[in-house]
Amino acid sequence: MKDAVDLREISLGVLMEITEEEGLSHVVLRRVLEKYQYLDKRDRAFITRVCEGTLEDMLLIDYIIESFSRVPVNNMKPLIRNLMRMSVYQLRFMDSVPDSAVVNEAVKIAQRHGFYNLKGFVNGVLRNIARNQDKIVWPDREEDPYRYLSVMYSMPQWIVERWAAQFGLETTETVLRQFHEPAPTTVRCITEKASVSQVIAELEGQGITVKRHPYLDYALEISGYNYLQAVSAFKKGWIQVQDISSMMVAEVAAPNWRDVCIDVCAAPGGKALHLAEKLRGSGSVQARDISETKVEMMREAIEKSGLANIEAMVRDAVIYDESAVRTADIVLADVPCSGLGVIGRKQDVKYKMTPARQQELIRLQRQILHTVQNYVKPGGTLIYSTCTIGADENQMNVKWFLENYPFVLESIDGYLCPELRDRTTKGGFLQFLPGVHRSDGFFLARLRRRG
Repeated sequence: MKDAVDLREISLGVLMEITEEEGLSHVVLRRVLEKYQYLDKRDRAFITRVCEGTLEDMLLIDYIIESFSRVPVNNMKPLIRNLMRMSVYQLRFMDSVPDSAVVNEAVKIAQRHGFYNLKGFVNGVLRNIARNQDKIVWPDREEDPYRYLSVMYSMPQWIVERWAAQFGLETTETVLRQFHEPAPTTVRCITEKASVSQVIAELEGQGITVKRHPYLDYALEISGYNYLQAVSAFKKGWIQVQDISSMMVAEVAAPNWRDVCIDVCAAPGGKALHLAEKLRGSGSVQARDISETKVEMMREAIEKSGLANIEAMVRDAVIYDESAVRTADIVLADVPCSGLGVIGRKQDVKYKMTPARQQELIRLQRQILHTVQNYVKPGGTLIYSTCTIGADENQMNVKWFLENYPFVLESIDGYLCPELRDRTTKGGFLQFLPGVHRSDGFFLARLRRRG
C-alpha cells in the first residue's frame, strides 16, 4: 500500500502548488512527472489522472463536498481541502479504485501531516459521500441554468453568464462540454522538409493514429503516441505542434514575397516560424518577446528549423521602438490574454481568472496595440489575436482600436475554407469555439492601415 500512498502524496503536492501557490498546472505536472520518471507508466498515469481530473471537475467536487460537510470548502485548511477534493474525484470518477482504499489513504495522509484532530472529519465526510452520491440534489437546469452549467461543467458562474449572453445557453454548453473531451494533438507539416504524405507514412509507421484536418491540407490530428519527443517526424523537424486556430494567423496574414514581419508577442514561436516558412526564404520575421528565457527557447526552435529569415529578440511590446516605426508589412499582435479558449488543455486557467484580472489584461492589450500599430507601414496589415473566448478581449478591443487608429477591418473569407466562413469573417474577424469548430477557443482579426 505504500506505493499507493506515495502516489497520492505526490498528487496532493501537485494540487497544493497549483491551487495554493498559483503554479501553472501544465508546468507543475510536467516537472513532477519528469522528477518521477522512474515510476512505471501506470503509476504516472494515476498521478496525471488524479491531478488533471480533480482540476477539471473542481467546482463539481466542491459542490459534492459541501452537500455532506458542515464546513464550507473555502474554510477548510488548504491541505485538507485539496486532500478532500482529490479523494472525492477518485470516489466519483475512478471505479478501479476501491472506495475503502480512497478513504483509508486520505485519513492516513491527514494524520501524516499532523491533522490528527481532523481524521474523524475526513473519514466521516468521505464515507458519507461514498455511500450517498446518488442522493445529491443538483442545481435545477430550468430554474437556474447558469448555476447548473457552472456546477456540472466546473466553470465559474461569471464566465458562464458572459458566454451565455454572447453565444446563448446552447452554444455555451457545447463549448463547456467540449472542454471535458480528450483532444487529439494537432500538428503542422513542414512541407519544405517533407510532403504531407511522407509525414503521414512516417507517423503511421510508428503506430500513430493520423487524421487529416478539414480546415488546412497541411494540418494533421495525431493520437496514440507516448512521448512526442520520441516521434521520429518530430525529431526530424517535419512537424510542429500547433492548434489549427493558431495556424490560421499566418494564413490570414498571407505574407507576400519579401515582406517584413514583426511578431510582437511571439513566444513560443509557432506563428512566427509559420510566417517565415510562408515567405519561402525571402523577407524577414522578427520574433519578439519580453522574456529572455522564452526568447532563448525560440532561438533553439529557429536553429532547429534551419530558417534563415527569422530572428528572435528580447523586446517589451508595450515599450515604443522607434527603429521599427512604419517598417513592417505585417505585424502579429497575439497578445497576453485570459486564456479561456485553452481551458481543455490548462484546466486551472478558469479558476485563476477573475473579472478584475481580465480588466487588467484588457488594459495591457490596448497598451500593446497602441504601441505596435506604429510599426505597420501605410497599407500594411495588423493581425490581432488571442487564445480566449468572449467579446471583452476580442470584438470590443477591435472596436476600440478602430475608433482610435487609422485602420479598417478586411474580409478574411479568401483565406479560409468554406466551413469557417460566416458573417463575421466577411467583416474581418473570427471567433473559434471548441465544439463548434475543430479547434481551441481563439480569436483573430485582420486590420489594414489606411493611407
